[in-house]
Amino acid sequence: MTDLQDRLEAFVKLGDFFQEFCEYRNFKGSHKPVENPFFEEFTEVIVHSGYRNGWFTEENIHYSLAHWATLLTRNALENWLSPYKMRNPNPREVAVIMAGNIPLVGFHDFLTVLITGHKVWVKLSSNDTLLLPYIAQQLIRMAPFFKGHIRFAEGRMTGFDAVIATGSDNTARYFEYYFSKKPHIIRKNRNAVAVLSGSETPTQLQSLGEDIFRYYGLGCRSVSKIWVPKAYNFDLFFDAIYSYHPIIDQAKYANNYDYNKAVYLMSAISLRDNGFLLLKEDASFASPIATLFYEFYEDIAHLKGLLAAQSERLQCVVANGFIEEEIPFGTSQKPNLHDYADGVDTVEFLLKIAVNI
Repeated sequence: MTDLQDRLEAFVKLGDFFQEFCEYRNFKGSHKPVENPFFEEFTEVIVHSGYRNGWFTEENIHYSLAHWATLLTRNALENWLSPYKMRNPNPREVAVIMAGNIPLVGFHDFLTVLITGHKVWVKLSSNDTLLLPYIAQQLIRMAPFFKGHIRFAEGRMTGFDAVIATGSDNTARYFEYYFSKKPHIIRKNRNAVAVLSGSETPTQLQSLGEDIFRYYGLGCRSVSKIWVPKAYNFDLFFDAIYSYHPIIDQAKYANNYDYNKAVYLMSAISLRDNGFLLLKEDASFASPIATLFYEFYEDIAHLKGLLAAQSERLQCVVANGFIEEEIPFGTSQKPNLHDYADGVDTVEFLLKIAVNI
């Protein structure tokens, strides 16, 4: 049985691999970055991921890898784990059923299961079948002791000790029934929202565009709705996000934009439109691709109460001076290690099953 420092060191090495790979792919200067015989192989995996899933562009996969490179450092990992009483348990087998909406969306669960000393049994989404198996292969190459701790499911999963499952509200009901007798974390649909005061700078609004358009709005941390004050000047918003207009050149995004616009216009629904993003006044939280919902507010206290009451549907709130738990504009797609999905502490869950099963 390995100890925590061995496991931590393995993920630090993986983070170095990500960092060096990103530097290799972004190389344009005179100082040639570190080369690795696996970089071309990794590039092929990334390209083929895009072939299988048109939403998985090389840019977005590299963005995810670059972010994980900043998290898989010794300081970041030690700071994350320092509040916990870490143990070296007899490893439990934890089934992780992953979503596939954005690249490596399930990597945090993969990391957390292994770093706490357990075995991970992964059920991949059909939308994301290449990236994590290749990364797991590299991790095992760097730390062979993980070989017996990682496997990927090809069919029905039985005999595991606990489960972490992520899906839609509909699949969550199935998960809750099927896994009711096992320790479990079941995640449902969530969205990110933003609250504007009307006093945001162009830079802040441009950063908000990153929260809206990164991963084409498919992530649970993608801003799908904004609240704005009465008489808000939407020209300020549209001017600030114009730099994102090349997104309309992506065929799948453009198809969604055209389809949603046609449906709304045929239904005589009023829209605000800048040629690559549709703004629709709507009380719902989850907006379609290429569409951003909005609502007006008059009373901040009332809006705070509304969002507090709907907290189980929210992954995060992007704002500047609205609530204590807000995150800054432009950071929704860069969660920290302690920013647990649905607010459920995965490390604590995994430490408990080590002694309670």
